[in-house]
Amino acid sequence: MSEAKKLAIIATKGTLDWAYPPFILASTAAALGYEVQVFFTFYGLQLLRKKLELKVSPLGNPGMPMKMPFGPKWFKGINWNIPNLVQSLVPGYESLATTLMKQTVKNNGVASIPELRELCQEAEVKFIACQMTVELFGFQHSDFIDGLEFGGAATFFEFAGESDICLFI
Repeated sequence: MSEAKKLAIIATKGTLDWAYPPFILASTAAALGYEVQVFFTFYGLQLLRKKLELKVSPLGNPGMPMKMPFGPKWFKGINWNIPNLVQSLVPGYESLATTLMKQTVKNNGVASIPELRELCQEAEVKFIACQMTVELFGFQHSDFIDGLEFGGAATFFEFAGESDICLFI
């Protein structure tokens, strides 16, 4: 009998739009029978906080398709192609982009980050929070959701070195 395939993910980003890839890939792999570990380091630790305050920053994100149907359904078709310079000068633009992204996710029936995170934990995806980064940023273990392991890169390498797929997100 063969062992389950293994997926190792390193999550380094802490924005709403960058929260989706590690959780979607981890939950999908777990559903396909993979053994999955996700190592959250630097800004990726934001994805494990009890109190999620994730935002979208269109500023400096040239890959963000501003022509996508953001926000409420009645917004569809509006051209959101706003230059970075204007975005940086408009107070509250990041909050607006975050609100519109959350509405777009909801309109399309995509699970929220808390839902995806919980789904991963139910599927026994192992979350490892980088202890060095926790200390570097002055966090406490109590700032994070239950069910995590706190460890260093060496902890993750034990698994990642034997994985079939290793992704850096």
